[in-house]
Amino acid sequence: MEIIKLEPADYAGKKFTMRYQTNGYYDIVRNTNGFQITYQAFDTPKEMSFDDVFFGQWLESPVAFGAFENGQLAGFVEGTPESWNNRFRINNICVFQEAQRHQGMGTALMDTILQEARASGARMAVLETQTCNEKAIAFYKKQGFSLIGFDLYAYTNQDPERQEVRLEMGMKLT
Repeated sequence: MEIIKLEPADYAGKKFTMRYQTNGYYDIVRNTNGFQITYQAFDTPKEMSFDDVFFGQWLESPVAFGAFENGQLAGFVEGTPESWNNRFRINNICVFQEAQRHQGMGTALMDTILQEARASGARMAVLETQTCNEKAIAFYKKQGFSLIGFDLYAYTNQDPERQEVRLEMGMKLT
């Protein structure tokens, strides 16, 4: 595996699809003291996916790195500074094929983007995931991230019912 900085001219606007399987989700429920988060298993595993593009036009100054195996892009990570609050947002981190996961590629990509985040002088690294992406949540925790917030209705007015609530995770860099 080789990690290579991706050139925006070669990748900007190109679409990709990320797929993953999940066995459950983290349910966020209001209670009298605020919110309670509990893990709920699905009756059967669910296949989830999302579509996105490399180097989205809305990003401030994005940087991306690809993990290549045998000359083929097998995964990538993308991040951008958020100058207004001196944080570095990791927009995407993907290992495309299930067979290539759990072999260190995600960790190598995360280490690379965190190095970039620290070099930028950012005070924190932050990222978004969903309550149903249990494997990503476990990976981010292993990398040193913790839950810093959530948005019950970031994607639709039915996010809680869909078991797909936006989670914000972060890590202090300084």
